[in-house]
Amino acid sequence: MSKFNDGVWPVMLTPFTDDNEVDYEALGKLVDWYIENGVAGLFADCQSSEMFYLSLEERIKIAQFVKKQSDGRVPVVASGHISDKLEDQINELNAVAATGVDAVILISNRLAKEDEDDTVWLENLKKIIQELPENLPLGFYECPYPYKRIISPELLKWCAETGRFYFIKDTSCDLNNMEQKLKAIKGSHLKLFNANSSTLLETLQMGAAGFSGVMANFHPDLYVWLCRNYKKYPEKARKLADFLTLASMIERQVYPVNAKYAQLKYGNFQSIYTRTKNMDLLNKTAKLEVDQLLEFTDFIREWLKK
Repeated sequence: MSKFNDGVWPVMLTPFTDDNEVDYEALGKLVDWYIENGVAGLFADCQSSEMFYLSLEERIKIAQFVKKQSDGRVPVVASGHISDKLEDQINELNAVAATGVDAVILISNRLAKEDEDDTVWLENLKKIIQELPENLPLGFYECPYPYKRIISPELLKWCAETGRFYFIKDTSCDLNNMEQKLKAIKGSHLKLFNANSSTLLETLQMGAAGFSGVMANFHPDLYVWLCRNYKKYPEKARKLADFLTLASMIERQVYPVNAKYAQLKYGNFQSIYTRTKNMDLLNKTAKLEVDQLLEFTDFIREWLKK
C-alpha cells in the first residue's frame, strides 16, 4: 500500500515574524492544525510556502522541521528546487532529499524554458533523476510561477512507467487534460491531486486521488469531507463542491496574505507578514471578506453534520 494516501495534501504556508524570520512556533501549530483537520499528507517548500523567497538553508530547515513535527502521523513531501541551472537544481533536490521527507517534488517549469519543447524537458528530467538516490520517491508540481508548464499525458505516462513517481499536483484546471492524465497513469502508483476547487468533484469521480490546493489553508476539513464522502452522499457533495468553488474566489484577493490572516484568526499565526506581497494590501474590506468566509465555513460545517 502506498504511503501517498488519497485525500487532502495542503500546500503549506510559511509563517514569518514581523522581523522576517521563519516562525517555527507558528509552523508547529500549523502542522498540528492540518493534521487535526484530517489531511492525508503535507506539501512543504512549495509556492504557497514562498519557496522562491526562501534561502536553501531555510528550505532545508523547514522540510526537516515539518517532517519532525508531523512525527509519522502523515507523510511529508517537499520541493524547493528553484534554480535555473540543472546542476544547482540537483544540489537543491539532494539537499531536500537528505531531510528525510517521504518524497521530493520536481517543479515542472524548472526542467525547460518556456520556449523549449518536451524533448528538452524529458532530457533534462532524465539527467536530474540519474543524480538522485534510486530509492527516492519523486513527484511533480505544475507550479504557475515563473510560468506554468502543464505536463502532457504522454510525458506523464513515461514518468509513471519509470516506477519512481508517486505524486502530481495538477494545476491544469482542465477536465479533459486531467482525464487523459488519469488514463495515462492508470495501474501505476502515480497519483493525481487536483489543485483546482471548481473541477475537484468531477476529477474525484474520474479517479483523481484528492486535492492539493491553496484553499486547504482556509478550510481543509471541508475538502477532507468531500474526498471521503462524495460517493456516499452525492447530493450533499455537489452542494459542498459548489460552495468550495465560490469560496475559492478568495484566492484572487491577496494570497498568501489572506491565508495568513485566516491562520491568525484560527490562533496559529502571530503575524501576516509575507515576502511575496505587501501585507498592507490586505485592507479592512479584504479582511472583512475573509472574516465572512470563515463564518460561513462554520455554517457549512454544521450543515454537513445534519
